Amino acid sequence: MSANLTEYPFLDLIEEVAERNTSLEYGLEDIVGVTIEKGLIPTIANLTQTALDKFYIVKPDTFVYNPRTHGVRLGMGYNDTDKTFITSWNNVAFFVKEDAKKIVLSEYLWIYFNRSEWDRQTNFMAWGSSTIVFAWNDFLSIKIQLPDLKEQQKIVNTYNAITKRIQLKQKINENLEKTAILKLENMLDDESLEKKTIKIESICEVKGGKRLPLDSDLIENRNSHPYIRIRDIKENCFVILNNNFLYVDDETQKEIARYITETNDLLISIVGTIGLTAIVHKSLDKANLTENCVKLTKMKNLIPEYVLIYLRSKAGQYAISQATVGAVQAKLPLKNIQNLNIPYFDDSIMKEYNDFLRKTFTCISDNLEEIIKLQSFRQLVISRISGM
Repeated sequence: MSANLTEYPFLDLIEEVAERNTSLEYGLEDIVGVTIEKGLIPTIANLTQTALDKFYIVKPDTFVYNPRTHGVRLGMGYNDTDKTFITSWNNVAFFVKEDAKKIVLSEYLWIYFNRSEWDRQTNFMAWGSSTIVFAWNDFLSIKIQLPDLKEQQKIVNTYNAITKRIQLKQKINENLEKTAILKLENMLDDESLEKKTIKIESICEVKGGKRLPLDSDLIENRNSHPYIRIRDIKENCFVILNNNFLYVDDETQKEIARYITETNDLLISIVGTIGLTAIVHKSLDKANLTENCVKLTKMKNLIPEYVLIYLRSKAGQYAISQATVGAVQAKLPLKNIQNLNIPYFDDSIMKEYNDFLRKTFTCISDNLEEIIKLQSFRQLVISRISGM
């Protein structure tokens, strides 16, 4: 960036949140945590017995970070909404000081924290062995070079415009999926339509993924061997290659080469967060698959889009929950997946619905591909300040 830069220590710019939820104004539904993908998310931990009066209050324009980095990235989030949340005392919440707002924009600071250089710096400064900690005092000691507010605002405006476009495409995809699920659920509830069932093992092969060898680690260096984890499936109908993927090296690939996916395989998570589903996008053809998922491959008689939408419907999710075994360490056995019954209809009904699904999924795939391009463009915007 050619703009003139002025250096400031974070000590002069930010202040730790001291306000706690002592009056219990905020409850379980208001708790947020942070992710290493940089975001605030509703907590998935069971906190019903936790003293919420000790939680920090996260007002709009407040940042949160988890001091424990685990040697990957610093988990951070930014409350860019008009809502107030609370977060665990294990996190650190902070905000831009009032007198520093004439120096730095909160939104610009958030872009700064999304830089890969920031993650490398915080990991370098973190200390510890099994638990690696990036302490608040170390945070405050870091210096940041800032352009004037006008230049900061230009970057923020560009970043926000791209983000809004991404969010629009994501919302369109959510609506497309909801429409497809609702249409199928109405068909299942329609007593005038004749329904049949077929076991999953009759329409495809069900195969597991592969655990990494003990002496192998995933790497961030992009190569031709991406490794699909449960976290990569998320909420999308497709699992698609993006900048958050990790990879295996050539030697590891030789050991697990048989456990790869093909375009249009249907993935199901079987441990941890059970029942997540997604179709393999063409960008992940021949990708490696975690042992925490199975793939439905070489599908016949029913199309993968149909099976996916059924498994994401209320009936499908209930069927998955009934096939899950165990309490403390729940899992979805491969045999139980093979025995899952998939309902279907007469040929004319199926053809009409399948045609609708193919068009819907083409739109979803096109939108996802645009989202990936927009995310890459957004990274270029972020890189404009990478030299600071």
